[in-house]
Amino acid sequence: MHIKRNQTKLNQTKANQTMNQENSRRRFLRTTTYAGVALGSASLAQAQPVHSQVEHKDQGLMSDPWGAAQKIIDRFAQPLQFRDQDFLITQYGAQQSELMQLKAWVSFESQAMLQTPIKDAFDSYPAINAAIQACHQAGGGRVLIPSGNWYCAGPIVLLTNVHLHLQAGAHIYFSHQPDDYAKYGSVNCGANGKLVISRWQSNDCLNYSPMVYAFGQTNIALTGEGNSSILDGQAGVPFNAEGDCWWTWKGKQRTINSIGQGTTPNFVAGKMSENTVNPNNAKSLHEITQIDEAQAQLIQGEGERWRADAAYLPALSEANMPLSKRVFGKGHFLRPPLIQLIGCDKVLLQGYQAKDAPFWVHHPVNCRDLKIANVLVNSHGPNSDGFDPEACENVLVDACTFDSGDDCIAIKAGKNRDTQYGPSQHMVIQNCTMQSGHGAITLGSEMAGGIEHIYAQNLLFENKNWATNPLNIAIRLKTNMNRGGFLRHFYVRNVTIPNGVQLSPSYYAFLPNSPFAAKTVASAAGAVVVFDCDYAPVADNVRTRPPEVSHIHISNVKVGNVLSQSGKYSCYQAIVILGPVSSDYNGGLPMPKVQAVRNVHIENCDFGSPVNRAQSLFLYNVDGLILKNVQINHVQFNQSLDA
Repeated sequence: MHIKRNQTKLNQTKANQTMNQENSRRRFLRTTTYAGVALGSASLAQAQPVHSQVEHKDQGLMSDPWGAAQKIIDRFAQPLQFRDQDFLITQYGAQQSELMQLKAWVSFESQAMLQTPIKDAFDSYPAINAAIQACHQAGGGRVLIPSGNWYCAGPIVLLTNVHLHLQAGAHIYFSHQPDDYAKYGSVNCGANGKLVISRWQSNDCLNYSPMVYAFGQTNIALTGEGNSSILDGQAGVPFNAEGDCWWTWKGKQRTINSIGQGTTPNFVAGKMSENTVNPNNAKSLHEITQIDEAQAQLIQGEGERWRADAAYLPALSEANMPLSKRVFGKGHFLRPPLIQLIGCDKVLLQGYQAKDAPFWVHHPVNCRDLKIANVLVNSHGPNSDGFDPEACENVLVDACTFDSGDDCIAIKAGKNRDTQYGPSQHMVIQNCTMQSGHGAITLGSEMAGGIEHIYAQNLLFENKNWATNPLNIAIRLKTNMNRGGFLRHFYVRNVTIPNGVQLSPSYYAFLPNSPFAAKTVASAAGAVVVFDCDYAPVADNVRTRPPEVSHIHISNVKVGNVLSQSGKYSCYQAIVILGPVSSDYNGGLPMPKVQAVRNVHIENCDFGSPVNRAQSLFLYNVDGLILKNVQINHVQFNQSLDA
């Protein structure tokens, strides 16, 4: 999908007439979402059709998965079309900003001197959005941001038929003040600010606006001219005298034995964060809704931990609260993504650098026909996932580079009851390079709506920062009894990992009744391939949805060794498959069937030399792991394994 500038105004009416039934369904979801906010009565589950999981007939692996992948790629052969007219932001009043040097956070544990706009810098937010509005009203075209430094104290909102283009050397510095993203939203929430319809960790809410935002738009593009075209979230720049920044709101870290991510920027115990009990939240679900006592107790769990914002929003979903009652923004601590597109079709993201995001870097939700290409993600803060398509269909990720503080790519599909957009499906990831990150390619953990038909090929997981901030895992699935959902038909081939992955194990805490002792399953970091169906179980009070994982094929993965202080190694373990743990279930009886991870094929792979030679593979609740021509520590495996 490229850009084609058309001299003739696009006939949008004709285009709308050709929209297929799926797009009609998506429009219905968008309009009912707005209606739900306006009326404040219907819950999301009531206002929007919930995706029903039809029983999957096991027909084995696809006979030609890469032919199916090529069909997805071919969808993007035709360029997007835009009117041949430029809208230069300086013609609408934009002015460049002077810069100063300032000490800021650049990762979980490190600070450095960065350039940032001076105090009282000229704000080009009104000009940029005026140019976008004029372009949209004229029938489309290109909004041009010239080379230079531009301060933007508010969200850039993309509209149908608008192509926003950053010239080489164009650097947009988004305001690092949270209140600037609670000023311009379409939903007036009083003291909480003017907010937007958003999703936070796959739960719907009204929240701070992302820095770049679109809702229900068609035929949009965000492009640049290489790594010098920069969208800068400035998430590590302090916004108060105490030195807090967006990343401070992450709160306490939970991963055990992490490397380079042991602390949160400027956070100390007792400071407000997404994981700190927020007195602005209800003390009991009974205060805000009519709910059965047993169900309320299940959702809330023991103590007040559920009143922290990061737990309170999922609790509202479990209690089937309407979107109009899920109000966050000012007085709360849920950080927005850098770029979030909801319910958009025909989208191109290409040729820029995305830097220092408050939260996830790219988060398209319920989007169709989206391509992201030649984008550099450079964000090492908490939850800096590079690209998280959620409940999207027909997505191509091509020739991007990810250097992230969390998962490089993480495919999502709703959480708790928020599954109305259905599964994530029909996606191709190819020709990409991954450096630091939790998982190079990750599926989940928010996957309640299901994930299927995902294809990844011709990838370099370089892991150049292996000694100080290593890639934790190469190929990763994470779910649990709360997230549930299904993963099926996931195909990976031709992956090179020259510097291995993290050489030491990292862990998540287990529940008290777990069959595993603490610090015995390295599912958080250290293995090349991890399928974790017991992901961070202590974080979720409601555990009633057993996940299903099947039909996975991984081939031609080559893992190199690095010379560490203790020897030449490639990873801590080669493969960790932790299937669903039935003892985690805490719902009613009879308990749903808990299925083993099944039909997993790994062939023609060399995993190098794991540190843990005594247990290079860990398997639990697995039915039919097929290893064919797989080498681990120079030993070849050709066998079927169950556990």
